[in-house]
Amino acid sequence: MSMTALRLVSTTGMSEQEWLGVRRKGIGGSEIAAIAGLSPFETPLSVYLRKIGELPDKEETEAMYWGSVLENVIAEEYKRRHPEVRVRRVNAVLQHPEVPYFLANIDREIRMKGAPPMLLEIKTTSAWLRGKWREDIPDHVMCQVQWYMGICGYQTAVVAVLIGGQEYREFEVARDDEIIGYLQEIGRRFWE
Repeated sequence: MSMTALRLVSTTGMSEQEWLGVRRKGIGGSEIAAIAGLSPFETPLSVYLRKIGELPDKEETEAMYWGSVLENVIAEEYKRRHPEVRVRRVNAVLQHPEVPYFLANIDREIRMKGAPPMLLEIKTTSAWLRGKWREDIPDHVMCQVQWYMGICGYQTAVVAVLIGGQEYREFEVARDDEIIGYLQEIGRRFWE
């Protein structure tokens, strides 16, 4: 499947409040996991209440802060381990070409000569959650990655995670149209 997401808005120079305002106009990757009942951080009700302005935006936690600070470090480590690829920021909120409220805020895009672009999703997690990353990525991360692949048309994603601040792992994820179809259906039902 080939699809190109639309650039809804550039995030370069955008304040966090402006970015949160754009996110309220649709469903993002972390929100679809909550809507599907698979997020350890949110529920479908909390997503709904944030969308209608009845619940304040989430306060940044220490984990969120350090995840943001370490994102570039993890992206650089991925590039160091894979010198054959180019890794680039997209700096935009992306939108599904046919469903305007399906949104994506991707971390990075991977480019390799002779291959289609791939998604790079970057995560940090605590050492206590190492077990959830043993064989595969956690379900809520899988939802997010499949959501982004469905919006942007990627066939492959790589999830790079730093566990406990000292253990780096990578997981390659293939596009799964069955999961994407399920997520898009529950996303439509939720939004409409």
